[in-house]
Amino acid sequence: MANLQKSKPSIGFVIPVYSSVITLFIIVMTCVELCDAVTVVDVYRLVQYDVGGTPFGSRLAVLNHHAGSAVLFSAAADLSRTVLILPIRELNLTFIREYIGRRKPLGGLLLLLPLDFSPQDRENIGEADHSSAKQFVKGVLVELEQLLIHANIPYPVYFGFEDDDVNSVLADVKRNDATGQLATATTGGYKLVVAAPEPKKVASPTISNTQGWLPGSKADGGSNQLPTIAIVASYDTFGAAPALSVGSDSSGSGVVAVLEIARLFSILYSNPKTRGRYNLLFGLTSGGPYNYNGTQKWLHSLDQRFRETIDYAICLNSIGSSSNELWMHVSKPPENAYIKQIFEGFSNVAEELGLKVGLKHKKINISNPRVAWEHEQFSRLRVTALTVSELSVAPELLESTGGLSDKRKFVDEASISRSVKLVAESLARHIYGQEGKTIDIFADNSSLAVNPSYIRSWLDLLSATPRVAPFLSKNDPLIMALKKELTDHTVEVNVQQEVLDGIFTFYDSTSSRLHIYQVASVTFDLLLLLGLGSYLIVLFSFLVITTRGLDDLISLFRRPPSRKMKTA
Repeated sequence: MANLQKSKPSIGFVIPVYSSVITLFIIVMTCVELCDAVTVVDVYRLVQYDVGGTPFGSRLAVLNHHAGSAVLFSAAADLSRTVLILPIRELNLTFIREYIGRRKPLGGLLLLLPLDFSPQDRENIGEADHSSAKQFVKGVLVELEQLLIHANIPYPVYFGFEDDDVNSVLADVKRNDATGQLATATTGGYKLVVAAPEPKKVASPTISNTQGWLPGSKADGGSNQLPTIAIVASYDTFGAAPALSVGSDSSGSGVVAVLEIARLFSILYSNPKTRGRYNLLFGLTSGGPYNYNGTQKWLHSLDQRFRETIDYAICLNSIGSSSNELWMHVSKPPENAYIKQIFEGFSNVAEELGLKVGLKHKKINISNPRVAWEHEQFSRLRVTALTVSELSVAPELLESTGGLSDKRKFVDEASISRSVKLVAESLARHIYGQEGKTIDIFADNSSLAVNPSYIRSWLDLLSATPRVAPFLSKNDPLIMALKKELTDHTVEVNVQQEVLDGIFTFYDSTSSRLHIYQVASVTFDLLLLLGLGSYLIVLFSFLVITTRGLDDLISLFRRPPSRKMKTA
């Protein structure tokens, strides 16, 4: 009986202990949930480069500040320790221009792109997207990109994509900012952290030029002295975010066209009876955004005697617009007999295809290192050349080079097919002496028809592959894929590796992972600590009372007797 009575207190003791442990566990888990909620997303850093020693782009990569929203712009607050999260669709370019132009202090920028601007977005492709919302965002991106890449920005700038997690965080940030109080360690909020290494210069960036060859037919069997026609496109890109610069139109559409023209003529040239009296040279060059540095090196690597056999070169640039108008840009005056002949040939075929071709003359200045069009590198070596493009005016340096807005959904496959047929048909009529005749060598539904599936597959690949030359290795899969494709349709294919020279210097660290932490305020931490401490004191007191009695608990708080009292 005595033993039974002794066991009762232990049962009463076990129940509150278990309940207390469970309660404490719930409190701790609540603390973790409130103080350490983490979202991790991929982000892409604004390009960092130098031109002639002058710095441009974002100069930092490490990010570790509290988040803020556009609401803080009007609050005239100190944002030197704040990272602004700004969706592109809500962007106020005036405020951005003011902060960058006046070099106002800012902790960082996170610019959110719509998900359908991601290179991985594969929905609703095939025809160019002309919805007003998409076109508005595209226009904002074009202006924003030019602003960012031509500025020296002393804080980190990253691009990300809107998703449910990021939008939820932004909604909370906006609600907090509406109170007019900045997110700090005292007030709590969200913290954005990117632990990226310090950007380093890209040492000896390489550029790769790939060429293929279709030899013509000559009566005595030799082909060395036959005239040559070159079909060329520059394949690399440049943009505000190198890891997102896929350039579906510039220069993806030109590359696709060169590959399809090579495929079509390889069929004709595979039969000795239909092999033309012209050699065809196909070139895919690099360094396009940097004054076509790769084209220059490629041409200088060719034997001078061979260069003299080139009748003319056709450079293809940005031909994926849904517009029915193309422009032929030349350096020689339009009155030149050869230019007139080529233009008339293109115009006749264009009329049959429902296209309009205009002629633009821009005289080159040999003393000026700036090269606006690829054909100008040919013209500097006295080779007749032209550029076919949807652009009516020569772009400025680092403009229209495949940036953030140049995405797959804005490129029209049918337009590329028409442009391919325009160039191929004009070339074939010239090669086979059929100028001025209404014939259809590359007729639809024939074995020589332009293949939309082939165009689509290569356009899809290029639209998902960033191609900023300084960040492509010598054996990059894309370069190997282009070489293999030319090998399938041409002969004597080779890849020329060169070092990008000139005034450009690039820095690495183009992409990273962003950690978004939800942090509690100091006030919350103090209240939580006070509540937890009070709970532990009550729990301790309860356990002492139930196991040893009230007197023992009181004795713990009594003042111990002095030495004199003990001696007495």
